[in-house]
Amino acid sequence: MSTLLFSGLELNAQDWPNLERFRKENAALGLPSKGENRVVFMGNSITQGWIDKRPAFFANRPYINRGISGQTTPQMLVRFRQDVIALQPRVVVILAGTNDIAGNTGPSTLEMIEDNLASMAELAQVNGIRVVLCSVLPVFDYPWKPGLKPANKIINLNTWIKKYCDKKGFIYLDYFSSLADENNGMKSSLTTDGVHANVAGYKMMEPLVEASIQKASNQLIN
Repeated sequence: MSTLLFSGLELNAQDWPNLERFRKENAALGLPSKGENRVVFMGNSITQGWIDKRPAFFANRPYINRGISGQTTPQMLVRFRQDVIALQPRVVVILAGTNDIAGNTGPSTLEMIEDNLASMAELAQVNGIRVVLCSVLPVFDYPWKPGLKPANKIINLNTWIKKYCDKKGFIYLDYFSSLADENNGMKSSLTTDGVHANVAGYKMMEPLVEASIQKASNQLIN
């Protein structure tokens, strides 16, 4: 193993949640201006890919993309304060969980994912941030980890997310129903690889998230 490769692996281990990824951008962004209804999108590659494939959706809107490819909910929870709470948005849109099911940072039960999602949502709430919790997008199989049969786990997780939102008064955003095919995978016309949305997929998601942001913005904080 080369010294350069070892140094890179060591750095990744030291910054497991990738806190450095947005540190400079966050500092440059500063706090919202008066009347700015800032929205932070917290997520993984699906969120990151959104601004890569559809930058126009984020242009001229107070939308801040804080997606990092490959991340799981424990990583997002660690960086939630600096990448969401410190930016003082009016609304946070949380889309997470599929990489946990894929085992990107090790085996994860649904209860572990639920705990992390709940922790992020409740941290937002106690800091006066309105919460939109998204369903996990449909997946029939992960190309990088074939054979896991994630569809039923995703359905069960989404069922929990909806019930949790109903209980806590958060907004539940159901992407799954619009994107799923008859096998509970993603419709082929809306995806690049069965996991990530293509431009058509994002175009379908955008009015759904805007409607949910509007609902959340109008909520009173309990």
